[in-house]
Amino acid sequence: MDDRAFWIAFNRVPGIGPTRLTALLEQCGDIATAWKAPLRTLQAAGLDRRSIENLLTARKQLDPAVELAQVNRRGYGVFCWDDRGYPTSLRKIPQPPPVLYVRGRLEEQDELAVAIVGTRQVSAYGREVARELGSELARHGVTVVSGLALGVDAVAHQAAVEAGGRTIAVLGSSVDQIYPARNRRLALQIIEQGALVSEYPLGTKPEASNFPPRNRIISGLSLAVVVVEAGRRSGALITASFAAEQARDVFAVPGSILSPGSEGCNRLIQDGAFPVTSIGDLLESLQLANVAAHQEARVAVPASPEEELVLQHISTEPQHMNEIMRAAPLGHSEVSSLLAMMELKGLVRQVGLMQYVRAK
Repeated sequence: MDDRAFWIAFNRVPGIGPTRLTALLEQCGDIATAWKAPLRTLQAAGLDRRSIENLLTARKQLDPAVELAQVNRRGYGVFCWDDRGYPTSLRKIPQPPPVLYVRGRLEEQDELAVAIVGTRQVSAYGREVARELGSELARHGVTVVSGLALGVDAVAHQAAVEAGGRTIAVLGSSVDQIYPARNRRLALQIIEQGALVSEYPLGTKPEASNFPPRNRIISGLSLAVVVVEAGRRSGALITASFAAEQARDVFAVPGSILSPGSEGCNRLIQDGAFPVTSIGDLLESLQLANVAAHQEARVAVPASPEEELVLQHISTEPQHMNEIMRAAPLGHSEVSSLLAMMELKGLVRQVGLMQYVRAK
C-alpha cells in the first residue's frame, strides 16, 4: 500500500501531531509499521493514554486506503515528510506539518517566496501598499504567500494573480473547505497560478483554533514575512512571531502613529523589524532584485572542496546527516550549512528527517 495512506490516516488521529509522530517513527522505523504497532510499542514511544486510545479507535474506524483514494479522487496533492515534493523551506521549521494537502501545484521556484499579511480591516493606505508589494514581488518572479483572509491577504493574492505571478494561500480549514466564501473566486484563480495548501484533513471546517497554527506554515514557506497593517492584537503578529522563531526576516510597513491599524507594525519596527518604505527596500534586503541570479546559484556543481567532500559521501541511498558528518569528516554546523546550500543548488535532496540523497 502507498505509504501516503498511512500518513493521511495518522493526520486524522487527534493528539498525534509532529512530536508524537516523530517519536513513533523513531520507535517503529516507518509509517506503516507505526500505524500497525502494538500497544507496548506505542507505550515505548512515549504516547500518553489519550493519544493511544485515539489511535486505537482510529484504527477501527479508518481504512488508510480509502482515505488516500478520497484525496486522489478529488485530484488533490498530498506531500508528507519523506516526499520529494515536500517544500524544503517548510521542512526546516520546528514541527513541520507531517502532511500537506495541495490544490493546484507547488513548484521549485516557490522556494523564493515572501509572505504578505495584515489586518482584515485594511485601510485605503494598507490596500495600496499590499497591492504594490504583491504585484512587484510577482513581477520579479517571487511567489507571494498569504492566508486568503479578507483585507491585506486577499489584496496581496489578487495583485500577484493580476501580475501573472505565483501565489500560495495557506488555509485554516481543509483545501476542500474554502474560507471565507467571499474569496472563493479568488481561490480558484490561485489554484490556476499557484496553490491552496493546508495541513488539515479533508472536511475540516474553518474553526478559530485552526488559524494560529496555520500561520507557522505561512512563515515557514517564506524567506521573509511582511506585515502591511496590523492592530495591537492582529493575527498577523502571530505570523511575524513564528517568522522570528524560524529565523525568517520580519518586515513591517510603518504607518501613522494615530492609526490603530498601524499600531502593530510600528511596534514591530520598534522591536527590530525591518521598515519597508518601498519595494526596493524589500528586494534589496532579501537580494531578490534579480531572481535569475538566484536560479543560477542552483547550478548543480560543487562550489568548494568542502561541498565536493560532502557530495562524495552521498549516494542514491538515503544517508543521515550524522553519517555524512562522520564520513567527511567535518563539524556538525559546517555539514548542516553545506547541506542546506547544496539543497538550494539542487545537488542533494532531503528525503526524510535529516536523510539526504543525491539529486542527480
